[in-house]
Amino acid sequence: MKNSTLIKGTAAIAVGAALLLGGGGTLAAWNDQATAAPGSIVSGDLKIGLNSAPGVWTDRAGTDITAKIKDGTYLVVPGDLLTFKQDLDVTLTGAKMAANITASGANAANGFVGDSVVVSAPVLTLGATDVVANPLTTSKKVTATITFQFKSGTTGRVDVNKTYNFNNVEFTLSQVLQAGA
Repeated sequence: MKNSTLIKGTAAIAVGAALLLGGGGTLAAWNDQATAAPGSIVSGDLKIGLNSAPGVWTDRAGTDITAKIKDGTYLVVPGDLLTFKQDLDVTLTGAKMAANITASGANAANGFVGDSVVVSAPVLTLGATDVVANPLTTSKKVTATITFQFKSGTTGRVDVNKTYNFNNVEFTLSQVLQAGA
């Protein structure tokens, strides 16, 4: 029986080899290839910068008080409403580019009693009045506006000789996934 199994195994190997060599299978040496040229991928850009013109402080009447704010000679009193405007250059280039602008560094009290002042979060506009909604999807110049109001209801000697530090206001542009992208 051992010889029978050995003979059958040898016969199977011989038949397989004969089929491969004799045309039942292939040992073709042909091959071919094609080279694609899909091009180059180039990245876009996302950047925010202060416009070359410095920001401007105005009082409730719209009078420019920037120099007095910077040198510390403008002293606020209860009832004052001051507005700071800074132009920002926003660069957004790339397919499906979208980004949000946020600001930080203008805290609620920052040296004053919290009930005495109201500091707005920066409002971003195009031109004089068109409020910019996040996310932005194209490059543009926007104006950031922050208001500082020393409430008229402040009484006694609350917040006399205090300082509100605006030296750390920072504008951040952060990429987000564009809707439908």
